[in-house]
Amino acid sequence: MKRFVSLLCLSFLSLLLCVSCIHNQDKSIKKGSSGKTQELLLVADKSTYQGSTKALIDSLFCSPQPGLPQGTPRFDLVNIPVSSFKNSEMFRVHRNVLMCDINPGNPNKVYKHIDEWAAPQVVFDFAVKDSASLNELLVKYAPTILAEMQKAEHRRVIKAFRGMKGVEVVNQVKKQFGFSLMVSNEFELANPSNPSDNFAWIRKETKDFGIGVLVQVSPYLSQKQLDSSAVLDAIDTLMHRHVQGSADSSYMGLERKNLDIFCAPVDFEGSSFCMEPRGCWRTFGDFMGGPMVAYTLLSPDKKQVVTLVGYVYCPRNTPPKRDLLMQVESICHSIEW
Repeated sequence: MKRFVSLLCLSFLSLLLCVSCIHNQDKSIKKGSSGKTQELLLVADKSTYQGSTKALIDSLFCSPQPGLPQGTPRFDLVNIPVSSFKNSEMFRVHRNVLMCDINPGNPNKVYKHIDEWAAPQVVFDFAVKDSASLNELLVKYAPTILAEMQKAEHRRVIKAFRGMKGVEVVNQVKKQFGFSLMVSNEFELANPSNPSDNFAWIRKETKDFGIGVLVQVSPYLSQKQLDSSAVLDAIDTLMHRHVQGSADSSYMGLERKNLDIFCAPVDFEGSSFCMEPRGCWRTFGDFMGGPMVAYTLLSPDKKQVVTLVGYVYCPRNTPPKRDLLMQVESICHSIEW
């Protein structure tokens, strides 16, 4: 009888532990965030989002994104009042949230919340006394807000790709280069014009668009390889050599003559230095082209220069080139050494 009671107590304790573990796990699980690609939810009353404040917010977050051939805004802005946000869970799980609350009793502070109500999510909460204070803080923190929201967009795409991982492509890239890039099973490894051990071409082709990432690894010899002019020349060379157009003697290259290419150092996780060119590519000898973004970075051991070139071809702009470019950006940012 004593043995039976002991077993009964042990079973009851085990059940309690299981229930406790499940309860704790549930508390840590975040809902998936909502929102279209590069959509910004502005939580501000009409009395706030007007005049100079409205003009400032629009100029900071809805201005044309650099490197796109059409004047596409960085973010599509959706405005709702503060009361709607507080009273609706649907709005609180939006991926990118900018809250602007004006009240004389506020402390004139900015609060950042990562994955507060959903994941991935970034929320910037401006609790200010008046419009002048809001405008001043918006200008100060706009670069940080844009960077954090871009990261949230990358995390969303990477999470989606991981859910339908292209195992063969991921494993082949890792075997070839020693690092991995996350892609979905809709991507394949293309056959370049001139195959080599230090180059790979990942792409996805549909009836409406084509997107892809060109990957090249070279030995790091000197800082000159990371200068903007050297970076652009190297990208031009790898495009010309490995990506042939459909017409005879046509080839891919950077569009440097008619459109600006923006090239600047950026922070890139896992690398001590990264140069990011943004602009357009074209097919010389043919009539194709579109936006591109590239990352030329040092490997963690500083022995290699890794070049990742994301490109988009979407002549009808459906879906928007900006949104497709976000996909190839995210593939580049998914690199794991």
